Amino acid sequence: MDSKSPLRSPSPQPVQHPFALRSFAPPPASLALAGSVRRAGDHLSLRYRLEDPEGLVLVPPASAAPRRCYDLWTSTCFEVFLAESGAEPYWEVNLAPNGDWNLFRLNGYRQGLAPEPAISDLPFVVERAGGGLDLMVTLDLGALPLAGRPLELAVTAVVELRDGEILYWALAHPGEQADFHWREGFGLRV
Repeated sequence: MDSKSPLRSPSPQPVQHPFALRSFAPPPASLALAGSVRRAGDHLSLRYRLEDPEGLVLVPPASAAPRRCYDLWTSTCFEVFLAESGAEPYWEVNLAPNGDWNLFRLNGYRQGLAPEPAISDLPFVVERAGGGLDLMVTLDLGALPLAGRPLELAVTAVVELRDGEILYWALAHPGEQADFHWREGFGLRV
């Protein structure tokens, strides 16, 4: 090595965090929901895989023009909650398999819910294949005040079955009711 060359420490390699979600109520045996989270710099990528070989899940048809919508959680919706470690504010991302989405900022536990104005478009990919559904999204943390900060995540999903039953899936269910907003459920650190 040339003595005039500055020493560089290697860039940290992105780490992929696999996850498996659990349903609050017992799901049909054929359903499973898993995926992975990967952080590379100021980009957070999530991949969900819903195994549904029997076609039990109600999945709306793809939207011709995906848009920001409210109340996506009333039907099948993939979600992630993210917060800076140790800070009270957090963000809620809702991704419907038809392409509609929303991103909210909250000041504290279920307080001050408002659409995040820093993000006006949130494209993601949905693929239906092999008896299930894959959803992939990458969030730009630089657009939020989360760039370069350690994060706590709650990876969750609402799954509506064709018979109308709603199942709530999460990494953990720390309370007596399904509640994705409880910080005790933000168990993934990236």
